[in-house]
Amino acid sequence: MEKEEKVKILQDLIKIKSINGNEEEVAIYLQNLLKNHGIDSKLIKYAEGRSSLVAEIKKGSSHRVLGLTGHMDVVDIGNEELWTYPPFSATIDGDKLYGRGSTDMKSGLAAITIAMIELKEADVNFDGTVRLLATVGEEVGELGGRQLTELGYADDLSGLIIAEPTNYNLVYTHMGSINYSVVSEGKAAHSSQPQEGFNAINHLNEFITAINAEMAQIAEEYPDSELGTTIHNITVIRGGNQVNAIPGEAILEGNIRSVPTYDNDKIKAKLQEVVDKVNVGYDYKLTLAIDEDKISVQSDKNSTLIQTIQSEFETPLPVIGIAGTTDAAEFVKAKNKFDFVVFGPGVSTLPHQINEYVEISNYLDMIGTYQNIAKKYLG
Repeated sequence: MEKEEKVKILQDLIKIKSINGNEEEVAIYLQNLLKNHGIDSKLIKYAEGRSSLVAEIKKGSSHRVLGLTGHMDVVDIGNEELWTYPPFSATIDGDKLYGRGSTDMKSGLAAITIAMIELKEADVNFDGTVRLLATVGEEVGELGGRQLTELGYADDLSGLIIAEPTNYNLVYTHMGSINYSVVSEGKAAHSSQPQEGFNAINHLNEFITAINAEMAQIAEEYPDSELGTTIHNITVIRGGNQVNAIPGEAILEGNIRSVPTYDNDKIKAKLQEVVDKVNVGYDYKLTLAIDEDKISVQSDKNSTLIQTIQSEFETPLPVIGIAGTTDAAEFVKAKNKFDFVVFGPGVSTLPHQINEYVEISNYLDMIGTYQNIAKKYLG
């Protein structure tokens, strides 16, 4: 495949507006692309307009399976006026290709798809299966990764490459992620008669003070040698409907990045403990809900998969942990344990940013790198 076609494929994917949904259009594009190159695939329906895609090529008699995975959804563009180029124009400026999803992670998705195509067309000798897993809803709960895992598509994996942007780092472990919400039930009243009501926002205040103190203590007492400390942030607060009324209800949302030394179960128990204490101590009505629960994951730092990738480079790549979560948090729940690594084109600080871009040279280089990894790993 010529360079110009590889770049056009990425541009085509970026132009598809798959903001937290509409992934089926991306999946159908990839399905047609694969079909044009003699590779069959199947769509796995998740919901209306949302389908993951699975495809594979197989040679030899080995049962070894190398998975290549990427997600098809992107996050919201934010304020479009702040973008130098329209976020779905896929504009090229020098070596940079701009657009929402260019780094996170349609460049990785395109690269693993093209790598599979070129592996087939080059009639390369390898022994095993290369499986493409393109997922829906990674940005909002790793929905496709969970569905494909439940359907057994990860049960026979020997290794898995998650093509998220890592800027030539090899990510073998990452934090977990917990989204939670706390609803405060108060009693509405006129602001001139606050004694007739219960201020739901003030009640949340007590929880915020208490949970911030608890999470700071956890971060201090339970650091992880690879991932650092637990991260906690209150990120959303909603309450009240007019300035001269005591709010009868309020809600907050928070996000926690967890580490193995203080895992998700312990954190959820701590959240409930704080809610209970505030309710008893102040006679409030706070209710906790866990909205998302993604575990921290870790692979072997010296796995065969990572060693295979390292053999592609004269200077060893850094092997690191990150705070962000990936579809690995779902795929590792498969029946079989396998090696995994997060390794893809793009700079890891650019996802979700205004003027997101990927360097075209990095994208093209990763296509060849993925092919070499597959040949060696299944060789």
